[in-house]
Amino acid sequence: MNTPQHVAIIMDGNGRWAQRRGQMRTTGHRMGVEAVREAVRSAGELGIRYLTLFAFSSENWSRPEDEVNDLMGLLKFFVRRDLAELHREGVRVRVIGNRRALKADILSLLAEAEDLTRNNSALELIIAFNYGGRDDIARAARGLVDQVARGELDPQSINEDAISNALDTAGIPDPDLIIRTSGEQRISNFLIWQAAYAEFVFLPCLWPDFGRADFEEAIRQYSCRDRRFGSVAERDLALGS
Repeated sequence: MNTPQHVAIIMDGNGRWAQRRGQMRTTGHRMGVEAVREAVRSAGELGIRYLTLFAFSSENWSRPEDEVNDLMGLLKFFVRRDLAELHREGVRVRVIGNRRALKADILSLLAEAEDLTRNNSALELIIAFNYGGRDDIARAARGLVDQVARGELDPQSINEDAISNALDTAGIPDPDLIIRTSGEQRISNFLIWQAAYAEFVFLPCLWPDFGRADFEEAIRQYSCRDRRFGSVAERDLALGS
Protein backbone atom coordinates (compact mmCIF):
# COMPACT_ATOMS: atom_id res chain seq x y z
CA MET A 1 0.00 0.00 0.00
CA ASN A 2 1.32 3.45 -0.97
CA THR A 3 1.59 5.37 2.30
CA PRO A 4 1.35 9.18 2.12
CA GLN A 5 4.16 11.14 3.73
CA HIS A 6 1.88 13.87 5.08
CA VAL A 7 -1.73 13.37 6.14
CA ALA A 8 -3.93 16.26 7.29
CA ILE A 9 -7.29 15.70 8.97
CA ILE A 10 -10.33 17.94 9.35
CA MET A 11 -11.76 16.46 12.53
CA ASP A 12 -15.49 17.05 12.05
CA GLY A 13 -18.57 15.73 13.80
CA ASN A 14 -17.99 15.97 17.55
CA GLY A 15 -21.17 17.96 18.15
CA ARG A 16 -23.35 15.72 16.00
CA TRP A 17 -21.89 12.63 17.68
CA ALA A 18 -23.05 13.96 21.05
CA GLN A 19 -26.43 15.21 19.85
CA ARG A 20 -27.30 11.82 18.35
CA ARG A 21 -26.77 10.37 21.81
CA GLY A 22 -28.75 13.06 23.59
CA GLN A 23 -25.59 14.46 25.19
CA MET A 24 -23.96 17.88 25.39
CA ARG A 25 -21.71 18.97 22.52
CA THR A 26 -18.85 19.22 25.00
CA THR A 27 -19.09 15.46 25.55
CA GLY A 28 -18.48 14.97 21.85
CA HIS A 29 -15.39 17.17 22.03
CA ARG A 30 -14.05 15.11 24.93
CA MET A 31 -14.55 11.91 22.98
CA GLY A 32 -12.88 13.62 20.03
CA VAL A 33 -9.72 13.97 22.12
CA GLU A 34 -9.63 10.20 22.50
CA ALA A 35 -9.88 9.89 18.72
CA VAL A 36 -6.89 12.25 18.44
CA ARG A 37 -4.83 9.92 20.59
CA GLU A 38 -5.79 6.98 18.40
CA ALA A 39 -5.03 8.90 15.20
CA VAL A 40 -1.56 9.89 16.41
CA ARG A 41 -0.80 6.32 17.45
CA SER A 42 -2.08 4.95 14.13
CA ALA A 43 -0.10 7.48 12.11
CA GLY A 44 3.12 6.38 13.75
CA GLU A 45 2.37 2.71 13.23
CA LEU A 46 1.40 3.26 9.59
CA GLY A 47 4.67 5.00 8.78
CA ILE A 48 3.28 8.50 8.22
CA ARG A 49 5.91 11.17 8.75
CA TYR A 50 3.69 14.26 9.18
CA LEU A 51 0.20 14.43 10.68
CA THR A 52 -1.67 17.74 10.73
CA LEU A 53 -4.86 18.03 12.79
CA PHE A 54 -7.31 20.91 12.40
CA ALA A 55 -7.95 21.43 16.09
CA PHE A 56 -9.47 24.92 16.25
CA SER A 57 -10.18 27.24 13.35
CA SER A 58 -10.03 31.03 13.39
CA GLU A 59 -13.80 30.93 12.77
CA ASN A 60 -14.49 28.78 15.85
CA TRP A 61 -14.40 31.85 18.12
CA SER A 62 -17.96 32.55 16.96
CA ARG A 63 -19.22 29.47 18.81
CA PRO A 64 -20.93 29.85 22.21
CA GLU A 65 -18.52 31.05 24.89
CA ASP A 66 -18.94 27.98 27.09
CA GLU A 67 -18.11 25.70 24.16
CA VAL A 68 -15.00 27.72 23.30
CA ASN A 69 -13.90 27.61 26.93
CA ASP A 70 -14.41 23.87 26.98
CA LEU A 71 -12.29 23.47 23.84
CA MET A 72 -9.52 25.53 25.44
CA GLY A 73 -9.74 23.32 28.50
CA LEU A 74 -9.49 20.20 26.37
CA LEU A 75 -6.35 21.53 24.69
CA LYS A 76 -4.77 22.05 28.10
CA PHE A 77 -5.91 18.58 29.20
CA PHE A 78 -4.49 16.92 26.09
CA VAL A 79 -1.09 18.61 26.36
CA ARG A 80 -0.74 18.05 30.10
CA ARG A 81 -1.84 14.42 29.91
CA ASP A 82 -0.16 13.31 26.71
CA LEU A 83 2.90 15.51 26.18
CA ALA A 84 5.26 13.29 28.16
CA GLU A 85 4.10 10.19 26.27
CA LEU A 86 4.40 11.93 22.91
CA HIS A 87 7.93 12.94 23.84
CA ARG A 88 8.84 9.36 24.85
CA GLU A 89 7.49 8.11 21.53
CA GLY A 90 9.68 10.55 19.60
CA VAL A 91 6.82 12.75 18.38
CA ARG A 92 7.67 16.33 17.55
CA VAL A 93 4.81 18.78 18.21
CA ARG A 94 4.49 21.88 16.08
CA VAL A 95 1.66 24.42 16.28
CA ILE A 96 0.48 26.52 13.33
CA GLY A 97 -2.01 29.35 13.41
CA ASN A 98 -2.37 32.95 14.55
CA ARG A 99 -1.18 33.30 18.13
CA ARG A 100 -1.92 36.99 18.60
CA ALA A 101 -5.39 36.46 20.09
CA LEU A 102 -4.41 33.63 22.42
CA LYS A 103 -4.18 34.03 26.18
CA ALA A 104 -0.85 33.80 27.96
CA ASP A 105 -1.55 30.40 29.54
CA ILE A 106 -2.38 28.85 26.16
CA LEU A 107 0.69 30.42 24.55
CA SER A 108 2.87 29.07 27.35
CA LEU A 109 1.42 25.59 26.97
CA LEU A 110 1.97 25.53 23.20
CA ALA A 111 5.54 26.79 23.60
CA GLU A 112 6.24 24.10 26.19
CA ALA A 113 5.03 21.35 23.85
CA GLU A 114 7.13 22.66 20.98
CA ASP A 115 10.26 23.23 23.05
CA LEU A 116 10.21 19.84 24.78
CA THR A 117 9.77 17.86 21.56
CA ARG A 118 11.82 20.03 19.19
CA ASN A 119 14.52 17.41 18.56
CA ASN A 120 12.20 14.43 18.09
CA SER A 121 11.93 12.82 14.66
CA ALA A 122 9.67 9.75 14.76
CA LEU A 123 6.51 11.66 13.74
CA GLU A 124 5.82 15.37 13.32
CA LEU A 125 2.43 16.26 14.79
CA ILE A 126 1.24 19.63 13.51
CA ILE A 127 -1.63 21.14 15.48
CA ALA A 128 -3.58 23.77 13.54
CA PHE A 129 -4.87 25.96 16.35
CA ASN A 130 -6.63 29.29 15.75
CA TYR A 131 -5.79 28.55 12.15
CA GLY A 132 -7.36 29.78 8.92
CA GLY A 133 -5.94 29.26 5.47
CA ARG A 134 -6.75 32.77 4.26
CA ASP A 135 -5.31 34.29 7.43
CA ASP A 136 -2.16 32.20 6.93
CA ILE A 137 -1.72 33.61 3.41
CA ALA A 138 -2.54 37.17 4.52
CA ARG A 139 0.03 37.06 7.32
CA ALA A 140 2.61 35.62 4.92
CA ALA A 141 1.90 38.41 2.44
CA ARG A 142 2.31 41.08 5.11
CA GLY A 143 5.61 39.55 6.15
CA LEU A 144 6.90 39.61 2.57
CA VAL A 145 5.72 43.22 2.15
CA ASP A 146 7.60 44.17 5.32
CA GLN A 147 10.78 42.58 3.96
CA VAL A 148 10.39 44.52 0.71
CA ALA A 149 9.82 47.78 2.62
CA ARG A 150 13.01 47.20 4.62
CA GLY A 151 14.95 46.60 1.42
CA GLU A 152 15.63 42.97 2.37
CA LEU A 153 13.66 41.43 -0.48
CA ASP A 154 13.36 42.16 -4.19
CA PRO A 155 9.63 42.06 -5.05
CA GLN A 156 10.51 40.40 -8.37
CA SER A 157 11.89 37.44 -6.42
CA ILE A 158 8.54 36.66 -4.78
CA ASN A 159 7.46 33.36 -6.29
CA GLU A 160 5.58 30.28 -5.09
CA ASP A 161 8.54 29.08 -3.04
CA ALA A 162 8.87 32.46 -1.33
CA ILE A 163 5.20 32.40 -0.36
CA SER A 164 5.38 28.79 0.83
CA ASN A 165 8.38 29.64 2.99
CA ALA A 166 6.49 32.55 4.56
CA LEU A 167 3.50 30.41 5.60
CA ASP A 168 3.05 28.78 8.99
CA THR A 169 3.93 25.44 7.40
CA ALA A 170 7.38 26.52 6.17
CA GLY A 171 9.67 23.50 6.13
CA ILE A 172 6.78 21.02 6.15
CA PRO A 173 5.93 19.22 2.90
CA ASP A 174 2.48 19.89 1.48
CA PRO A 175 -0.13 17.31 2.50
CA ASP A 176 -0.46 14.31 0.23
CA LEU A 177 -3.81 13.32 1.70
CA ILE A 178 -6.51 15.36 3.44
CA ILE A 179 -9.18 13.43 5.32
CA ARG A 180 -12.46 14.92 6.48
CA THR A 181 -14.84 13.02 8.71
CA SER A 182 -18.63 13.38 9.17
CA GLY A 183 -19.52 13.17 5.47
CA GLU A 184 -19.07 16.88 4.80
CA GLN A 185 -17.21 17.58 1.55
CA ARG A 186 -15.53 20.96 1.81
CA ILE A 187 -12.13 22.29 2.84
CA SER A 188 -13.39 24.90 5.36
CA ASN A 189 -10.45 27.30 4.99
CA PHE A 190 -7.90 24.62 5.91
CA LEU A 191 -4.44 24.64 4.29
CA ILE A 192 -5.87 26.18 1.13
CA TRP A 193 -2.46 27.04 -0.37
CA GLN A 194 -0.82 23.81 0.74
CA ALA A 195 -3.70 21.61 -0.49
CA ALA A 196 -3.21 22.52 -4.17
CA TYR A 197 -2.33 18.94 -5.14
CA ALA A 198 -3.59 16.99 -2.15
CA GLU A 199 -5.87 13.99 -2.54
CA PHE A 200 -9.12 14.23 -0.56
CA VAL A 201 -10.96 11.41 1.18
CA PHE A 202 -14.32 12.17 2.79
CA LEU A 203 -15.42 9.60 5.35
CA PRO A 204 -18.98 9.25 6.70
CA CYS A 205 -17.93 8.49 10.29
CA LEU A 206 -18.09 11.23 12.90
CA TRP A 207 -14.74 12.17 14.39
CA PRO A 208 -15.15 10.48 17.81
CA ASP A 209 -15.73 7.19 15.95
CA PHE A 210 -12.60 7.57 13.78
CA GLY A 211 -10.25 4.66 14.41
CA ARG A 212 -7.42 2.65 12.91
CA ALA A 213 -9.70 0.95 10.36
CA ASP A 214 -10.95 4.34 9.09
CA PHE A 215 -7.38 5.61 8.80
CA GLU A 216 -6.41 2.54 6.80
CA GLU A 217 -9.46 2.92 4.55
CA ALA A 218 -8.50 6.51 3.76
CA ILE A 219 -4.96 5.43 2.89
CA ARG A 220 -6.34 2.58 0.77
CA GLN A 221 -8.39 5.08 -1.24
CA TYR A 222 -5.35 7.33 -1.54
CA SER A 223 -3.27 4.42 -2.83
CA CYS A 224 -5.73 3.90 -5.68
CA ARG A 225 -5.34 7.47 -6.94
CA ASP A 226 -3.11 8.44 -9.88
CA ARG A 227 -1.30 11.57 -8.71
CA ARG A 228 -0.18 13.48 -11.82
CA PHE A 229 0.53 17.00 -10.47
CA GLY A 230 -0.69 18.50 -13.74
CA SER A 231 1.23 16.13 -15.99
CA VAL A 232 0.05 13.18 -18.09
CA ALA A 233 0.44 9.60 -16.91
CA GLU A 234 2.84 7.41 -18.90
CA ARG A 235 0.04 5.02 -19.86
CA ASP A 236 -1.96 7.93 -21.32
CA LEU A 237 1.07 9.08 -23.29
CA ALA A 238 1.39 5.58 -24.70
CA LEU A 239 -2.24 5.69 -25.79
CA GLY A 240 -1.79 9.13 -27.32
CA SER A 241 -4.39 10.73 -25.03
